[in-house]
Amino acid sequence: MMPDSAGGFSSHKIWLITGTSSGLGRCLAIAALMRGDRVIATARDVNKIEDLQMSGAYVMQLDVRDDFLVIQRKAAEAIKVYGRIDVVVNNAGYGMFGALEEVGSEGFMEQYKTNVFGVINVTHAFLPHMRQREDGTIVVIGSRSGWNTQSALVGPYGSSKAAVHAITESLTEELRPFGIRVLLVQPGGFRTQMIVNSELKPGDMVRPEYVPYHLSCAKALAGVHGCQPGDPQKAVNVIADVVRGEGCAIGKKWPNVLVLGQDAEHDIRLKCQQVLERLDDAEWREIGRGVAV
Repeated sequence: MMPDSAGGFSSHKIWLITGTSSGLGRCLAIAALMRGDRVIATARDVNKIEDLQMSGAYVMQLDVRDDFLVIQRKAAEAIKVYGRIDVVVNNAGYGMFGALEEVGSEGFMEQYKTNVFGVINVTHAFLPHMRQREDGTIVVIGSRSGWNTQSALVGPYGSSKAAVHAITESLTEELRPFGIRVLLVQPGGFRTQMIVNSELKPGDMVRPEYVPYHLSCAKALAGVHGCQPGDPQKAVNVIADVVRGEGCAIGKKWPNVLVLGQDAEHDIRLKCQQVLERLDDAEWREIGRGVAV
């Protein structure tokens, strides 16, 4: 299809979405298509998104774990499809659960390759294009787990999302002078395949000392799957509304951070409350303040 022009599809957004083989990424790709937008849907295995191609998406193989130069070439290829990219959605991600002593730095790096460095490299690859146009939107899918890190075994996943939150908030300020908007989405639990796709440490790598934690974690995840309170279709409709400035977003200022789900709101409020209680702890407050020169 030829690039948009004044007489063509200039009112349409051109989206590039990572991780569209399942979950919020797939739902968002379909939602954008249904609004008449153009979508470049990406996945590690394009065979898993053939149906999106049948629905009108341009599909492209993209593994966010690849080296930056590879992703940079993919970005150039994507820009050529319609002549521009208006919206980049960093959705690709998965959850790894394991104790630090089991996972080690190699395990953490595997988690970070997708959830952190994937976001960095994909965003980095498209920023020159957006800066040149002085227009564009970067969407980053975070998680309430970036706030809810007080449980055993959540270190790899929770810390990856906490890192993404911090990076995205800084990015928001860095890109403000260039007319590029940044939206950090912090969803709660939604009825997707996220839990099924999560990675618990294989049995032969679990240390005996941590078996009770793994049993508890597996039981908790099994009990949650299919019972999550969030409707993914409603979530992606809100995201699309915000990006396009329509529907529920009409008349509202750009949110920068979009918390989706009462469970996500609860976890964030609880964390803030715990931090404030810690700061107000009279037993330690004066000790902390007593280090001034």
